[in-house]
Amino acid sequence: MDLTFTKRGGKSDDLTIVRADGTRESIACPKQGIIPHDMVHFAVESVLAARGFLALVAQGKSAAFATTGAADEEAIERLVETFQAEMWGGRVPVDDLIATYEHACGARGHPVAAIAPAEVEAIRAQLDLLTRQWASVPLDGALTLSL
Repeated sequence: MDLTFTKRGGKSDDLTIVRADGTRESIACPKQGIIPHDMVHFAVESVLAARGFLALVAQGKSAAFATTGAADEEAIERLVETFQAEMWGGRVPVDDLIATYEHACGARGHPVAAIAPAEVEAIRAQLDLLTRQWASVPLDGALTLSL
C-alpha cells in the first residue's frame, strides 16, 4: 500500500492511499505542528508490524473511520498518541515513554501492545527520518511511503 502525503497551505495536508488492489482513497490530515498523525502511524506500524489503523485500511476499511475498538487497535492508537506527545514535548527516557504508554492504555481499560526499548528507538529513528523528509517537502509537494 502506498501513502502519499501532500503538503498544503491552510489547516490540512492531504493523504492519498493506494491499496495493493489499486483502490484509492483521499483524506484530509489536520496540521498539528509535527508530521501528520497518519505518518506517525506509519512509523509505529512499520516497525512493530502491528495491527492498527493502516493495517485496517490496507484490508479495505475506509480511512475516514475510527478504529473498531478492538484491544489491539486501541493499543496501537495509544502508542501513536504517546509518540506524538513526545514529538511535541521533547524526548524522554525510554522507560518513561513506555510507562506513559502503559498508563494511557490502563486509563482507557485495554491491554498494551508489547514494546521493547529497542523498538522504541527504532520508531524514534523512523520518526526522525520522516520529520526530516517532511520538512524538505515544499508546499504542494508530496512524500510517498510504502507499507
